Amino acid sequence: MAVSESPDTPTPASPEVDAFRALLTDEGAELLELLRDHDPADELALATRLRRDHPAALVSAALGQARLRQRAVAKFGPEDAARMYFTPDGVEQATRSGVAAYRAGRLAGRGVRRLADLCCGIGGDAVELARAGVDVLAVDRSPLTCAVIEANAAALGLTERITVRRADVTEVDVDGYDAVFVDPARRGGRGRVFDPEAYSPPLSWALDVARRVPHAALKIAPGVPHEALPDDAETEWISVSGEVKEAVLWFGAGATPGFRATLLPGGHSLLGAGLPDPEPGPVGRYLYEPDGAVIRAHLVADVARDVDGRLLSPDIAYVTSDVLRATPYARAYEVTDVLPFHVKRLRALLREREVGVLTVKKRGSAVEPEELRRKVRLAGPNAATVFLTRVAGAPTMLLGHPV
Repeated sequence: MAVSESPDTPTPASPEVDAFRALLTDEGAELLELLRDHDPADELALATRLRRDHPAALVSAALGQARLRQRAVAKFGPEDAARMYFTPDGVEQATRSGVAAYRAGRLAGRGVRRLADLCCGIGGDAVELARAGVDVLAVDRSPLTCAVIEANAAALGLTERITVRRADVTEVDVDGYDAVFVDPARRGGRGRVFDPEAYSPPLSWALDVARRVPHAALKIAPGVPHEALPDDAETEWISVSGEVKEAVLWFGAGATPGFRATLLPGGHSLLGAGLPDPEPGPVGRYLYEPDGAVIRAHLVADVARDVDGRLLSPDIAYVTSDVLRATPYARAYEVTDVLPFHVKRLRALLREREVGVLTVKKRGSAVEPEELRRKVRLAGPNAATVFLTRVAGAPTMLLGHPV
């Protein structure tokens, strides 16, 4: 599979691309196989030995790629990570495979068969879209990134589904495609970019493209201000094992304008009903800690409704209830003690109950968990959870345990 070039952007000579392509030779593949399970602590001695039989530049490139593959296991799993190729930025910014597979399933389920993946990176989303039966045009302006995604398509047997084009995404004609997926760069020279108009390309451009095709998904930062979200999009926050990973703007048939929280790997998805926040009230027998995606999507009221609950405080995302009800969208704790915040009192209580392991959770408190653990001097065989928060405006400690 060859990389398709934009007529206005011929591929320049690039030492980094040449160094990468050397890894695709038989000699490069042999080195990568030798380094598959290497210990980074042994790299110096290993590099010295390998340079006796292989060019030094190739050994350095192979060692670098082997380190990236080891880092990529967390996102792509051991099987794919061992076959794919990466760049440092690619590993850092790529969508993890479970999230990409979920999104690809949504798009394929809506009948998408031809999609333009704009700002495709090393191909995390393109791979899962292709596996879902979608023909993908993968576009990026970086020659190295295009070489990497091309290699990944070949390594995973997806060359018939993925076409790579090196181009400026703002110049790509999306007419004739069922959908676009846009993952703009959200990092600059000084780190993360929080203003959607400072994305590369800016969110306003991506919104314009999204509205020109039948379906679209735009990946954005999960911390995006709600006032920056378009009214005609479904905004979905996605968490993985309780950690919020990203947000996506959905357009077209099958997208319901409003807010959604999706929890992976279980696939539970909550579409907001536009409920007002419940009134705060006294601490009940149970405390519910909503998933981060639920909080980002402002759907705490929906969880409170489902557990017949109320808020501890108007601006704090803890729900309390007198009943225990199963919900995938919040973790439940049984409350054993409700006390005004006081370190000495907490220390005495934990000592009395022989608590040696303390989980500290906080919302609405300036206390640092590690500092608190140090001050209470834990010792004993038992475990407990303490919530540092506010109840009726007063700093409060809630002691309890998961149920």
